[in-house]
Amino acid sequence: MTSKVKSYDVIVIGSGSGDTIVDSALNQGLTVAWMDRGPLGGTCLNVGCIPSKILIFPADRVMEIREAGKLGIEATINQIDFGAIIARMRRIVSSSQDEIRDGINAAETLDYYEKEAHFTNSHTLQVDDQVIGADHIFVASGARPLIPSIRGLEGIGYVTNESVLDLRERPGSILIIGGGYIAAEFGHFFAAMGTEVTIVQRNQHLVPDEEPEISELLKRKMAERMDIQTHTEVVEVDADGPGASVIGQDVRTGEERAFNAERVMVAAGRRSNADLLQVENAGIKTDERGYIEVNEYLETNVDHIRALGDATGKHMFKHVANREAAIAWHNFAHDHKTSMDYSAVPHAVFSHPQIAAVGLTEDEAKEEFDILVGQASYADVAKGEAMMESEAFAKAVVERGTGQILGFHIIGPYAPILIQAVVNVMASGGDIQSVGRAMHIHPAMPELIVSALYNLREPAVS
Repeated sequence: MTSKVKSYDVIVIGSGSGDTIVDSALNQGLTVAWMDRGPLGGTCLNVGCIPSKILIFPADRVMEIREAGKLGIEATINQIDFGAIIARMRRIVSSSQDEIRDGINAAETLDYYEKEAHFTNSHTLQVDDQVIGADHIFVASGARPLIPSIRGLEGIGYVTNESVLDLRERPGSILIIGGGYIAAEFGHFFAAMGTEVTIVQRNQHLVPDEEPEISELLKRKMAERMDIQTHTEVVEVDADGPGASVIGQDVRTGEERAFNAERVMVAAGRRSNADLLQVENAGIKTDERGYIEVNEYLETNVDHIRALGDATGKHMFKHVANREAAIAWHNFAHDHKTSMDYSAVPHAVFSHPQIAAVGLTEDEAKEEFDILVGQASYADVAKGEAMMESEAFAKAVVERGTGQILGFHIIGPYAPILIQAVVNVMASGGDIQSVGRAMHIHPAMPELIVSALYNLREPAVS
């Protein structure tokens, strides 16, 4: 027996950045069905940016204390209360969820479905025994951990960036499969907490999307605190008492090496949730990785369906999803369309040392532009010298002739803060002269930006 369709003006799938769409629709007096299989608040709030940074902040303080000796300060850490750090994270996440739920309960023209849904056609979705329909649909369904096909993995109780947050006791040792930003950040956290950490990465670089020299410095600094195995693919995992034994294979030579750890964490990438939504039933096109295809206006090939955030697989950061949500709503509500501009998308890796970047890498820029490259060490500016940061640096990629900043990359303390000055210039169409015309406080770390941009040279011949 076919269920009667419950109709709304707008359906929003996903409770992360989809909340922007919901708020905008409600403010316009529209009826809204909001659905998410949970947890309420999406990836960032529950298993991404927010909880991970709450954990990493005390890890950063631990490292400041451990590295204070270079400044002539001898200090010791008497105790790290892992349970208290985890509990604080859970309290903050839970409080934020409660605020969202209070808002849902107060909205008169909003129905929230905290269940998994799937498309039945281009206008309707099935939620349990209820069919929900709307003239306009926004898909902000996010992504989930990619679990590689590794022999024995399903039998050992591995954790991901999601389930690792459920730990209540610090593991004595942890092996992380993967070497991207999630592995780098959680490797930093657990090592600071006192866990023995091993990172096994198939690629030759940690955080391989960064500039090679930044990846290399990160690997060297992290290797001082943990075992870093690059060029190594995990091929088998077996239970070993309370922990696991892991076999890694060198991708160049085929040589195998055994590892043991109390816990195994999988941080091998992300995969689309489009398959769970059964988007093919709506005729929505996906790319070869399974992510929903959209144009520059965030429209899918189905004219009344838009998609945004991690569902599209473009730039999988919360700040990007928030901007996309604003653009998607604008293009729904106005006749004049605005395209999504990805030319100045910043990102950060909250590892130790920290990393931040915006725009193109040197190799990417070379493909399209005639470029100059500038580099400056933290120690080249007075504040960096005071901090005794001898290895941290910034790298600028600039178009020759125009002075347009094509990319900027930093590894070192406060990198996510420092990069914002460059983001602002790039987003406003400024060039290196725009940076030079502004006064920079002396002595302060933003002078690093000026130093890198005014130290331009011919790029090295590869």
